Amino acid sequence: MTPTEPAIFDGHNDALLKLYRRNIADPHTLFIDGYDAHVDLPKARAGGFAGGFFAIFIPSEGPRDYSDMAKPEYDLPLPPELAFEAALPVALAQAGILLRLQNEGALKICRTAAEIAACIETGTLAAIMHMEGAEAIDTDFRTLEVLYEAGLRSLGPVWSRPTAYGHGVPFRYPSSGDTGPGLTDAGKSLVDVCNDKRIVIDLSHLNEAGFWDIARLSTQPLVATHSNAHALSPHARNLTDRQLAAIRESDGMVGVNFATAFLRPDGQMKAETTLDNMMRHLDYLIEHLGEDRVGFGSDFDGAMIPRPIGTVAGLPALREALREHGIDDALMLKLAHGNWLRVLRLTWGE
Repeated sequence: MTPTEPAIFDGHNDALLKLYRRNIADPHTLFIDGYDAHVDLPKARAGGFAGGFFAIFIPSEGPRDYSDMAKPEYDLPLPPELAFEAALPVALAQAGILLRLQNEGALKICRTAAEIAACIETGTLAAIMHMEGAEAIDTDFRTLEVLYEAGLRSLGPVWSRPTAYGHGVPFRYPSSGDTGPGLTDAGKSLVDVCNDKRIVIDLSHLNEAGFWDIARLSTQPLVATHSNAHALSPHARNLTDRQLAAIRESDGMVGVNFATAFLRPDGQMKAETTLDNMMRHLDYLIEHLGEDRVGFGSDFDGAMIPRPIGTVAGLPALREALREHGIDDALMLKLAHGNWLRVLRLTWGE
């Protein structure tokens, strides 16, 4: 295989937020021509990036300071809950950017695993419209109907701040994810609606109580698009062995997060992080989930990525590290995109 094979389909990126924040009339041109981001079309082609879950994320007002995440211990205050009326226009703007990228031929918004597989075959960038935090979903679910028709097929009820649906974990190290109450009544209704529509319910960022509510209520495979192993990095964002067992029992999936703070045993956000840390999480997750239930969930454009990778153009370094680690071609194909296709076929009913 070449350094750009197999193509890597990824569980999470924040490319839409990055483009939205540029606040220009034609943000799609940046993505198509290339700019100072982790994800754009030229870098995707250079790195063998097949696409992934493109998150719609509504940022809180004001700057966020993550500098404390380079300290031995930290507990960052969470921003307050966002109002639906403030969140909706931002969500629609980011969905509009994704639709414009499709209209300009930069990518294809995929609603089936078969469409993703076809994109990988033809070298077309494949995008799942995903929502990270359901602030822009009203509790009568009318906006969910609209976004579903636009292509939304994956939804995380919360980012870390609370929503009308539940509670997320803080950026806290060391910490468990047992940090508050579970789903609200509206959150339980959201699970039912997502099950009916076969929308992926993303467990990343949920606290443990919310995780277990969804584990009890959902009829779908349990999926954490961008999370790591708490046993190796005891951050509130990472998954315990008990959570991993529930994901395995449901025939679900975990995408390994490239964010250095969630990879490193010391929980620190430092670019000088070796890929050995990622290999340890991969080994641990494969041991606990099986080799059919692990993939990648990078958090490109939303996190500090290990310097050896840097951007999607640096994915050949990841493939090289995997091969040096002893990953054979069959398992490499599963990790790169085969396992995501498997769990999406199950969830979407193909």
